[in-house]
Amino acid sequence: MTWMEFKTPARLWALLVLPALIILYLVLMRLKGRVSLRYTNTGVLGRVVGSQRRWTRHLAVAMSLCSLVALVLAWAQPLGTEREPRERATVVLIVDTSQSMRAEDVDPNRLEAAKTSALKFVQGLPDTFNVALVAMDGSPSIVVPATTDRGPLQRVLASLEVGEGTAIGDALTVSMEAVQSAPPAEGSTEPPPAMIVLLSDGKNTDGTDPAAATRQVQQAGLPVYTIAFGTENGYVDVDGQRHNVAPDVQALKELSEATKGKAVSADSASSLDGAYREIGSSVGTEEVRKPVTAQWALGALGFAIVAALGAVMMAARWPR
Repeated sequence: MTWMEFKTPARLWALLVLPALIILYLVLMRLKGRVSLRYTNTGVLGRVVGSQRRWTRHLAVAMSLCSLVALVLAWAQPLGTEREPRERATVVLIVDTSQSMRAEDVDPNRLEAAKTSALKFVQGLPDTFNVALVAMDGSPSIVVPATTDRGPLQRVLASLEVGEGTAIGDALTVSMEAVQSAPPAEGSTEPPPAMIVLLSDGKNTDGTDPAAATRQVQQAGLPVYTIAFGTENGYVDVDGQRHNVAPDVQALKELSEATKGKAVSADSASSLDGAYREIGSSVGTEEVRKPVTAQWALGALGFAIVAALGAVMMAARWPR
C-alpha cells in the first residue's frame, strides 16, 4: 500500500477540527428535533419551513466537510510523482557480437539490424548523457569509453564484427568499469545515475557466472535493461552444422528483474526499434516528487460548489 506524502505534514493536525464539527452538527440536529416536537400541527409547520428535504441539508453539510478536508490536504502540500527528462546520466550499451548474430531471421541479419537500431537509440538520448559501448563475445571489452561525443561511438558501432562465444557475466563486469570511469558532470562531484542496456540473442557460453555478476551489478545499484533479439527459429551454420540460436528470453528477464531494470523482446528490425524507444523513455526520464496542491484545491472547490448549491436549494422557496 502506498501512503500519500506531504511536504508539510504538520499542517494535517487541522483535520482534528473535522470530528468536532460532525459532533456539533449531530447535536444541533438533535436539538432541532426536540423543538419540532412542540408543534403538533405538522401541516402548518410544513408550510412554515417550506418543502425542504432532509437529504439536501445532509448533502450540503457533507460536501462542506469534504471541501474542508480537501483544503487542509492542499494546505499540507501533498506530493505527487512526475516524470521529467534527465539532465545527465551514463548509459552503457552492450551489443552481442557472437556468432549467433549472423542469423538472417532479421533482415539483413541480426547484427546489422542491431547496429542500425542501436544508433537510433543513441541519437535519441540527450546530448548531456555519457554513452559507452561494450562489444560482447567470449571476451567482452569496452570499445568506446563513456563520452558525450557521439562521433567515435557511431563509427565504432558501425564497424562491429562477430566473434566467438557469449560472456554475459564478463560483459556486466566490464560495464561496471565503464560506469566508474565515466567523467562527472561539470560543477558536480557526484557521479551521474547510470544504467546498462544489454542486447543479446544467445545463452551464456563463456566467462564468469552471470548470476555472480548480476549480484555485483545489483549491489552497485545499476539497473539492466535487456532486449531479447531474434526469433525462435533463428539459426546459423557453423562448420557445416546448423545450430538453433533462439534468444534466452527467460534468462534476460530474470537479469532485468533482479537489477530493477526492464526486459523487452524484439523479433524483427521494426520491433527492435520499438524496444529501444520503450527503453529510451525509461532511461531518458526520471521520477521527481512535486507538490500537487492545485489538484486538491480544485477538488475542494468542487465540493464547495456542490455545498453552495445545496444551501441555495434549502433557502429557496420553489413553486408548487
